[in-house]
Amino acid sequence: MKNAKCLRISACMLALFLLAGCFGPSGYSESEKRKSVQAMRVETLNKLYKIHPDAQGAVKRSVGYGVFTNVGLNLFLVSGAGGWGIVRDNRTGKDTYMNMASAGVGIGLGVKDFRGVFVFTSRSALERFVNHGWSAQGQADAAAKAGEKGGALAGAIEVAPGMKLDQITENGLAIQATIQGTKFWKDSDLN
Repeated sequence: MKNAKCLRISACMLALFLLAGCFGPSGYSESEKRKSVQAMRVETLNKLYKIHPDAQGAVKRSVGYGVFTNVGLNLFLVSGAGGWGIVRDNRTGKDTYMNMASAGVGIGLGVKDFRGVFVFTSRSALERFVNHGWSAQGQADAAAKAGEKGGALAGAIEVAPGMKLDQITENGLAIQATIQGTKFWKDSDLN
């Protein structure tokens, strides 16, 4: 029993290590990486507005918004994910570059690539997210998509007071039911 638990923890750590090393903003210099993150933001918002036109007004009226890309790996009983993104304060126009990672346990197999758009409806929620990071506890999700078949867009859901999330599945072949925690924090290299 103890060896099985160690194996699961080791597999989860390996998945996180692989994800962290393989899925970051493209580019060699900090400037190129910032441009990559900004391009991802524009692409993601355009996709969201095409799928859910009302989201554009919500983003414009919000205190601020964050756009993240995340690639997750689920290997039988363990899962891990890594990603990055950018948060815009609509009042000041300031951008904050951020990272994200998650790990968990659950039944599943596959890779899931998704984009998330956070809409902040309160100043305190935005400032807390940017200045102190954020941890999502107990996330349960399911996705099944291959190429143009299937797909998922969970309309904006409130994930914390003053914070809503739209999630767009990019591509993936995953069927999973996971309980995982996701942590967001400032990118010390890009800010």
